Amino acid sequence: MVQGNRVTIDDIARHANVSKATVSRVLNNSAAVTESRRLAVLEAMGQLDFQPSSMARALAGGRSMTIGILTQNLGTPAYDAIVRGIIKGLEGTGYSPIFVDGLFKKETEHQSIGTLLGRQVDGLILVGGDLPVEDLEGLRKRVPTVVVARKLEDSRLEDWGGQCLFVDNFDIGYLATNHLIDAGHRKIGHVKGIETHEDAIFRYQGFCQAMSDAGLEVDPDLVYQGNFYGQSGILAIESWLMRGKNFTAVFAANDLCAFGVRLALYRRNIRVPDEVSIIGVDDQLEAALMAPPLTTIRQPSHEMGSAAAESILKLIEGNVPPIKPFFGKLQNRESVAMHR
Repeated sequence: MVQGNRVTIDDIARHANVSKATVSRVLNNSAAVTESRRLAVLEAMGQLDFQPSSMARALAGGRSMTIGILTQNLGTPAYDAIVRGIIKGLEGTGYSPIFVDGLFKKETEHQSIGTLLGRQVDGLILVGGDLPVEDLEGLRKRVPTVVVARKLEDSRLEDWGGQCLFVDNFDIGYLATNHLIDAGHRKIGHVKGIETHEDAIFRYQGFCQAMSDAGLEVDPDLVYQGNFYGQSGILAIESWLMRGKNFTAVFAANDLCAFGVRLALYRRNIRVPDEVSIIGVDDQLEAALMAPPLTTIRQPSHEMGSAAAESILKLIEGNVPPIKPFFGKLQNRESVAMHR
């Protein structure tokens, strides 16, 4: 007899007069079932009005056919582009993504990951985040795990291999700054991202190295501690101008900061790029529509997302994911001009 209104695999097995293992094989479309038994199970499922959900398949075959994805601040362009790549990479595989948000907070990340594990996901893709490496090590012992858009400690990279996918943010900072230097700029300001965020730290280091390699000193008064949001770009310009700082170019930690820089300069009637050049990072959709169109460093976010999906599926099947390096690419538009 069916208990309550919930039909179980036991109910189907009894109704069809077969074993639970046979029901499991039918649910998972296994070929190791005779046609007569398959028909008996399907008939029992129809008579009991049983709908084989993904959770039922998990109970039957040990998989939920879901991938848990932890991202940061849903709506953030760079992370959303990675997520779109993951979704594209999972298309046609039978796996469905389940999303949670870490909000750049370790406690929230722990809670969100706990929620995903409670849903019995078959694998985890962690986009960014600040969980300690020790926590990540423990996590991947429980479930296949891929970290994307975050560079783990150098000593751990070889061990993680294709489970850690990241873009070289030091190279991005160097590339952006060097482009301004090649255009003749010497007094270059930098709007930093979140102080503790790895992307911001490496981009700043790349900025400093490019300046040093060109024989230029970084003016600490032209380095503004921002937070990856447009408002910090506005505040940086206002701060520099109020203190009478002289600068001809700005390297913004991301495009959002660059948009803020552009707005602040517009309000002060400072022409871009005639008087001040701007370069950003991300190449989000709006960058090409800014006036003038923003020169920026494109991150291969969508490609990283697709690679993360490929890696997690290989891990689930017990294979070793491929190791693939990612680098930013200059998108040379109209917001940078030669300094005269």
